[in-house]
Amino acid sequence: MQTITLSLSVNGQILDRQIQARTSLADFLREDLLLTGTNLGCEHGVCGACTLQIEGTPARSCITLAASCESKKVRTIEDFQNDDTMSALREAFSKEHALQCGYCTPGMLMTAHDIVNRIALADEARVRKELAGNLCRCTGYSGIVKAILSVLHARRQA
Repeated sequence: MQTITLSLSVNGQILDRQIQARTSLADFLREDLLLTGTNLGCEHGVCGACTLQIEGTPARSCITLAASCESKKVRTIEDFQNDDTMSALREAFSKEHALQCGYCTPGMLMTAHDIVNRIALADEARVRKELAGNLCRCTGYSGIVKAILSVLHARRQA
């Protein structure tokens, strides 16, 4: 297998690592960096459990080659401890019972963060449309949608 040198920023830390050229970003994060908040579900880019940010845009890390992130900024769920929007979303997810097993939660939160920051006037239909790429087998989405809408509403009131 071909080995390459990868240089990128992960959660604000500049890294240079030797990796296999065909390593997925999800595997690189989980196995090499031990950042296990990024979950693997389908490994086909369908379920959204592996959603993170690349250059500020949500992306599926299971279908993204780590090598394609050369010189880019990657943020995982672990990098949002001091983020006001993420804190509000975490609190709302808890309050609205948007959590069950929790497996989809990191990817849901990453997508919800994007929705709240990108679509300030999103209504329920738009939130549901934006969440279409994130699958949850436990909650039925009702609590997740309510949580996101509550954060959007609070922002509009502020």
